[in-house]
Amino acid sequence: MKSKEVVLTGDRPTGPLHLGHYVGSLCNRIQLQNEYDQYVMIADVQAMTDNYDNPGKVRENVLEVMADYLAVGIDPAKTTIFIQSMIPEIAELTIFYLNLVTVSRLQRNPTVKTEIKQKGMEKSIPAGFFMYPVSQAADITIVKGTLIPVGEDQLPMIEQTNEIIRSFNRLYKTDIFQEVKALVPKVGRLSGLDGQAKMSKSLKNAIYLGESEDDLKKHVMSMFTDPGHIRVADPGKVEGNIVFEYLDTFGNDLTKIQELKDHYQRGGLGDVVLKKYLLEVLNEKLTPIRERRAELMTDKAELMNLLLKGTNKTREIAAQTLKEVKTALCLDY
Repeated sequence: MKSKEVVLTGDRPTGPLHLGHYVGSLCNRIQLQNEYDQYVMIADVQAMTDNYDNPGKVRENVLEVMADYLAVGIDPAKTTIFIQSMIPEIAELTIFYLNLVTVSRLQRNPTVKTEIKQKGMEKSIPAGFFMYPVSQAADITIVKGTLIPVGEDQLPMIEQTNEIIRSFNRLYKTDIFQEVKALVPKVGRLSGLDGQAKMSKSLKNAIYLGESEDDLKKHVMSMFTDPGHIRVADPGKVEGNIVFEYLDTFGNDLTKIQELKDHYQRGGLGDVVLKKYLLEVLNEKLTPIRERRAELMTDKAELMNLLLKGTNKTREIAAQTLKEVKTALCLDY
C-alpha cells in the first residue's frame, strides 16, 4: 500500500537528460513510484523562460525527456507523467500566488540569483524567469504535492513554496494545502566533465543517457583529473579528481576502486588507464538504457499517447484543486 504523501518532481525539456539527472533524481523516482503517489512534470513552460526565442527546441525535447524516463525504468502505470503547458490551471494558480509574494522577496531567492548569474541575465531578466519560484509553487500545489525531491541548491525554492502556502492558508482561512517537505538525494549532484561543480546542459559538460558509445568514449577521455599528475610516476590526488568521483558513484567493485585510489596516490598509475576502466563501468550502466531509449524513440506516437494519458489524469486533479482555490478566494461564481 502506497503512502498518502504526494510526490511532485520534473525536468525542463531543453535537451535529453544526462548522468547528473540520473544520479540526482531519476534513480530516486524509480524507487519512489513504488512507495508514493508520484507525479513527474515535463516543465515546458518553465523551459520557455530562458528559451522563449527557440520554442521549437523545447517542443522537440518533450519526447526526448519522456524516452529517457521510460528507458531508466520510470513506469507510467505507477507514475503520472504530464506536460506542464497542458495544465492551464497551473498558470491561473500562479497568477493568484503572485499577489502573495513581493519583488524584494524574489530578488533574495538564492537559487534564482545563482541561475541569473550563470545565464548572464543580470542586465536583462525576463519577468517569467524572475517569477520562477512562484510558478514552481503552483506546480507543486496544483496536485497537492507534499514531498518534493530536489537538490540542495533548490531548497530555497521549497522554502518559498511553504511561505506561499502559509500566506494563502492564513489570509483565506483555509487548509487546502499542506506545507511541503524536501527530499534531498544521497548523491545531490554530479560534477561536470570539466571539473565544474555541476553537470549541466547549458555548460556543455554532460554525458547524456542516450549518447553513442563513441561519444561516451570522447567525453570520458576528456575528463578533468588531477592537473598536478603530469607524469605516470607522479603521485596523484584522489580528492577533487572527477574520474574517481564517477567511479565512486557508478562502480560496483569497491575493492578494485580502492586499489586504484591507493595506486594513483603513490604514483605509477596513468590517467588513461583510469579513464578506460571508468569507460567500462559507464558502458555497463548505459548500454541497456541506450538500447531501450533507441527502441522507444521509434514509436513517438506511443510516447505521446502515454504522456497525454498522464496529462489528462493530472488535468482532472488540477481542476478540482483550482475549484477549491477559487472558493477560498470568493471567485466561485
